[in-house]
Amino acid sequence: MKKWFLVPLTLLITNLMSAQFNESPILNKQNEDKKLLNWGYFLGLNQYDFKFDYKEELGFDSNGKDLTTIQVAKSFGFNVGLIGEVRINEFFDVRFEPGLHYGSRLLGFPSPLIDENDAIVEVKSTYINFPLLLKASTRRYGNFKPFLLGGVSTGLNLGSNEESLDDNSSGTFRMKKWVYNYELGFGIDFYLEYFKFTPSIRGVFALTDELVPDQDPNSPWTGNIESLKTRGIFINFTFE
Repeated sequence: MKKWFLVPLTLLITNLMSAQFNESPILNKQNEDKKLLNWGYFLGLNQYDFKFDYKEELGFDSNGKDLTTIQVAKSFGFNVGLIGEVRINEFFDVRFEPGLHYGSRLLGFPSPLIDENDAIVEVKSTYINFPLLLKASTRRYGNFKPFLLGGVSTGLNLGSNEESLDDNSSGTFRMKKWVYNYELGFGIDFYLEYFKFTPSIRGVFALTDELVPDQDPNSPWTGNIESLKTRGIFINFTFE
């Protein structure tokens, strides 16, 4: 999937870039960045991961198997959302990008106390994300303009199971409903004839622990986890 997605994306951006480096390009959407308010929407892909901190290192068993590290198998999910932007000046804008982000991860627990069928746990997450971002752009060059993006966000995890009375002993992996993140990224605005098209890449890093531990403090699933924090990468395509 990654190959079939990245190859046409690379070709598209290469063609757009080459078209903008003409000596005298026809300038599209010349007044686009002079408006106080700007609106749009985005579509994209995500790949979520987890960062674990452990209470102690448990070493290896007699077969050399790591008894501490929880393995994470990542997959691609999708993003969709809206954009509201307020212009500060030629170089800075404040953006609000509420969106829906769906993704899933497979966790492999190393504890010998867990049955093999229960050692793999699928974590499906549907976040409603509310980021507030500062966009810092360069001057416009022909019909394109690079930028950096950064800010904070809060997300509501609709698949958290935080209030469930069941835990991993009953097959339920629990996470907190709300997560707080910081986000950093970059992209390029392309000014086309009828709209502005923007591909961007962004990293998302949780600031807060999301784990709801099992009721048993010595649980083989969560007993050795000090904290669990989401991290991920977004590839978004914006239309304004």
